[in-house]
Amino acid sequence: MTTSQTPAHAAVRTPARAAAARPLRTFLALDAAVTAANGLIYLLGAGPVGDLLGLDTGLLRGVGAFLTVYGGLVALPASRPVPGRAATKAVIEANALWAVASVATAVFGWFGPNTVGTVWTVLQAAVVAAFAALQSSGLRRLGN
Repeated sequence: MTTSQTPAHAAVRTPARAAAARPLRTFLALDAAVTAANGLIYLLGAGPVGDLLGLDTGLLRGVGAFLTVYGGLVALPASRPVPGRAATKAVIEANALWAVASVATAVFGWFGPNTVGTVWTVLQAAVVAAFAALQSSGLRRLGN
């Protein structure tokens, strides 16, 4: 008598599981696109953006380079039929950390932004926190 066993990773590839992962993939892809676009704006437009926000162009270029790379990394799990649990959790945790650090930056006036820069910092923190919450919800819905 022979028995056939389905490998544990095969469940990841089922059409139903891929369909259940669609919202999570969407939230990750939107995060990747917004983050990379924001990074490119900081990187390529550091002068005018720095003038608008009251921030040093060197700081903006550094943050821009980081965000551009980070956006590319977030796109990797978004491109999978079912994003990996560990990669998704890492994105969620990084987003939560970024949001908290951004609020702290605004509260303590680190880097000396003007009023527009402070408001921008808080608004982008809210967007990043929303991505973290949506991604966390998507991961829970997936049963991970």
